[in-house]
Amino acid sequence: MNYKNIIFEQKKNIGIVTINRQEVLNALNHETLSELMDAFHKIEDNPDIRAFIITGSGPKAFVAGADINELNGTSPINGLQFMHFGQRIFNFIEEMGTPSIAAVNGYALGGGCELAMACDLRVASVNAKFGQPEIKLGNIPGWGGTQRLPRLIGKSKAKELIFTGIFITAEEAEKLGLVNKVVSQEDLLNVAEELAYKIALMSPIALKLAKSAINKGYETDIKIGLELEAQGVALCFTTDDQKEGVKAFFEKRPPVFMGK
Repeated sequence: MNYKNIIFEQKKNIGIVTINRQEVLNALNHETLSELMDAFHKIEDNPDIRAFIITGSGPKAFVAGADINELNGTSPINGLQFMHFGQRIFNFIEEMGTPSIAAVNGYALGGGCELAMACDLRVASVNAKFGQPEIKLGNIPGWGGTQRLPRLIGKSKAKELIFTGIFITAEEAEKLGLVNKVVSQEDLLNVAEELAYKIALMSPIALKLAKSAINKGYETDIKIGLELEAQGVALCFTTDDQKEGVKAFFEKRPPVFMGK
C-alpha cells in the first residue's frame, strides 16, 4: 500500500509510524486508519522490528481525534461501522506481540487519546494535552475511551474526564498513570527511540508472552492470571533465547536474543 497520510520507517530494529495530516491536526479518517492497519501488519510480520513508535507530525498534535468532517451527518449505521473499524485497529495494537510506544507530541484528544491508550507505553512532551471531549459534541468515546481510560486511571477519574470533556496536561496525565514519562518537545522522539531500542534488546518471545500475561491477566481472576504467567515461563524454557540469557548471565556479557 502506498501511504498518503502516514509515514512509516524502520530505524535499525525499531519501527516509527508518523501520522502526517498536520492541516487537520492529524485527525483520523477512514483512509488514515486503513493505512495505519497496513503499517501495523507490516511491523508484526517483520521479525527484524522488535518495537515501534507511533507519533504525530508537527508540534501541535499527536492526534486531535476522529475527523469530524467525515463524521458530520453520518447515519447511525455508518457511525457504528466506523467505530467498529477503529476498535479493530486499536485492539490489534493492544494484541500485537511487538511492543508499542506512543510518543505524544501535542493534543491527544478523543480518538487520539484512545490511540495512545491502546499502546503499551506512553511518552509525552510537556505541551501535550489529553482528553475525551466527545461529550461536548453530544456523544461518547467510541474507540475504547470508556473501557481503557478507567483501566488506566481508575473508574472515578475516568468518569470525571469523560463526563466533563476537560483536557489535562502531560504532568497531570503522568500523575494519574496515563503517561509513563514527560519530556521536552525537543527530546520526545529521542527519548521514545531510546526506550524502544532498550526494549528491542530483549527476547521478542519473552516480550510477547509477558505482554499477553499482563493484558489477559488484568481481565480475569488472579489465579487464572498466575497460571497464564506460569505457562509463559514454561514456554520460555523451550526457547534458545532463554538459554542464551542464562549463558550470557554466567559469562557476564549482554545477551544476544535471536527470537528463537
